[in-house]
Amino acid sequence: MRLKERLSIDPKRTAIVAIDMHRGHLDPAVATMPVPPDECRRVLMNTKKLLLLARSYKIPIIHVILKYREIPGLGTEAATNPFWVAIEAAKETLTPGRPSKIVLHNVEGSVGTEIMPEVAPEAGDYVISSKRRLSAFYGTDLELLLRALKVDTTVLIGVNTNTCVLCTAFEAFNRDLKVIVVSDCVASMYGEDLHEFGLQNLSRCLGWVLDIEEFESKLRGHTPLVKAQIHNGQS
Repeated sequence: MRLKERLSIDPKRTAIVAIDMHRGHLDPAVATMPVPPDECRRVLMNTKKLLLLARSYKIPIIHVILKYREIPGLGTEAATNPFWVAIEAAKETLTPGRPSKIVLHNVEGSVGTEIMPEVAPEAGDYVISSKRRLSAFYGTDLELLLRALKVDTTVLIGVNTNTCVLCTAFEAFNRDLKVIVVSDCVASMYGEDLHEFGLQNLSRCLGWVLDIEEFESKLRGHTPLVKAQIHNGQS
């Protein structure tokens, strides 16, 4: 609690970074690395509220999406990672109780790369689609964009809590950015145990884990620039 009391948020220096909120994870009908359906619904419902809140304060929203190019004779760029290759060869799954298909996951042009419509980019949002591995920084221009926007506080949401969100949090921390993760807006295809592990690791080592209500309370000292009714989803 004392750590949360020490946290202040300036909307003018803050950005929402939405990580891999695409159909490849969050649409049970087509997902190749699926998050459980109830978790999909929870994350999408809450993220819709969070993005509405962020837009009311004109906080920039950055969507970072994983895409793999197809490479003749190899498959996709995912096929160069030895662990993923071993998972496929052993016919193991990364998603407990559900199949995962690394070789088919988020191939460029596939429906899996589409951002879920509930949280789709709007005018003024930013989209980065050059993510190839767990980090939203590695191989992308996210750091340059954050600098251009004069951001010192990153609010991370998305999938997966214990891999891509956690890895991005480490990299934001290493750049001396303030790290916040909104617990209502993250989930993991790896299971509830690793989702909880990710949140614990984040809150004890890297930054602040807040729910939407706590995040909103940190903004109350600032005047919204756009009227928004957060709780019923109307603007």
